[in-house]
Amino acid sequence: MLPSFSASCVELITKWQNLMDPLGSSCEVNVWPELQHLTGDVISRTAFGSSYKEGNRIFKLQSEQAVLMIQAATSIYFPGLQFVPTKKNLRRKEIDREVRALLTAIIKRKEKAMKFGKAAVDDLLGLLIESNLKEPQEGGKSKGMTIEDVMEECKLFYFAGQETTSVLLTWTMVVLSTHSDWQTRAREEVLQMFGKNKPNFDGLNHLRIVTMILHEVLRLYPPVVDLVRTSHKETKIRGITFPTGIQLSLPTLLVHLDHEIWGEDAEEFNPERFAGGISNATKYQTAFFPFGWGPRICIGQNFALTEAKLALAMILQNFWFELSPTYVHAPFPVVTIQPQYGAEIILHKL
Repeated sequence: MLPSFSASCVELITKWQNLMDPLGSSCEVNVWPELQHLTGDVISRTAFGSSYKEGNRIFKLQSEQAVLMIQAATSIYFPGLQFVPTKKNLRRKEIDREVRALLTAIIKRKEKAMKFGKAAVDDLLGLLIESNLKEPQEGGKSKGMTIEDVMEECKLFYFAGQETTSVLLTWTMVVLSTHSDWQTRAREEVLQMFGKNKPNFDGLNHLRIVTMILHEVLRLYPPVVDLVRTSHKETKIRGITFPTGIQLSLPTLLVHLDHEIWGEDAEEFNPERFAGGISNATKYQTAFFPFGWGPRICIGQNFALTEAKLALAMILQNFWFELSPTYVHAPFPVVTIQPQYGAEIILHKL
């Protein structure tokens, strides 16, 4: 997994170095689309292996679909409107057909290669197909996942894994651009741990300051501002009874910024609050849930944090950075919290 992360990060670092001015000292970059491309490349390699270029196409289509979905959800609703052949409705259907066609081709090609021993099982798709092929047959049919099941798992893993990490990295660079003291502390820790060498998995797990910074950014800018859960049985909470099938909203952002929970500096950037770990950051241990909580916690949490630590470490090894005068701070929810007008940052070569 880590080699895939490293390869994508090296490509990004090299690209930014090539953008430097004639003196080779600085450049201005909108890091938001750059980091989207980075995490899209990583998740494509991890999910689809050698088919990562096709995976990138799938991501772009799903990103467009997410924007169309938000536009539909925030528009005036009329019963049956989704069936009217408007330009946006037709585009949504077109995107769905293309994504399905791409995924079906990738899955069938991988499945065929694996049956003949011509493909390595070193990516998500390979693991899903291998598990499916091992399922016992019943009446001539496999009891495992259908192609439709595999397709939906890949779509979810791809979109959720890519978007959450790219917004985490973007807001981390924005915040560290305005808190140079923490940027310096993080860089010193990274250089002390790795020098100019490529970060390794064991070292990443020992980056205490970097971890504190990422947790604080996740508190201030949780990728998803609101989680929805459905009660699977009658549930009573503080005297209120919720029947089966009720949808409950968990407002992540409101809880993460609650002064009663986090103190008067709840809206300020202060990674020190996580110096003793997540469980000691507040008296309410479940008040920090950027990846959800309990049995439904995001299975990609460790994946996302490892990727974010590696990318941030390699950026800190090569650049110091500050906000561009053109930057406009405008967090905007499009499924995830994104910078509405981009994230213009000036990179300086160390």
